[in-house]
Amino acid sequence: MDILSLLISLVVTAISFIIISKLPIGVEIDNFKKALISALVFGLLNAFVRPIISFFAFPFTLITFGLFAFVINAIIFGLAAALVQGFRLRNGIISALLGAIALAFVNSILNQILVSVLGAPVRVR
Repeated sequence: MDILSLLISLVVTAISFIIISKLPIGVEIDNFKKALISALVFGLLNAFVRPIISFFAFPFTLITFGLFAFVINAIIFGLAAALVQGFRLRNGIISALLGAIALAFVNSILNQILVSVLGAPVRVR
């Protein structure tokens, strides 16, 4: 992944964070700067911590036919909120779970819009 794709991914995720902070699910982000920092921390946690958690949680993921992956997403989302000042979860794990699901959904929509505007897929995660 090149640097431009990483920057695009960072901005798309930050915009997604801002959008989901407007939804009534208990996710609060102070401003766009905090959303950018949250997106960066979220990306780093996904790159370095998620594989470790996924490895140890594999039996639970297998038993639940993959549904435990939602819990892993919520853990990463909650860790990002705990690490970034100005990014809060009002309802704890419920907000983390709903926020992680909303983030995936909004990121997907924004990526589709980006692909349709640019005409070529950008490798955004």
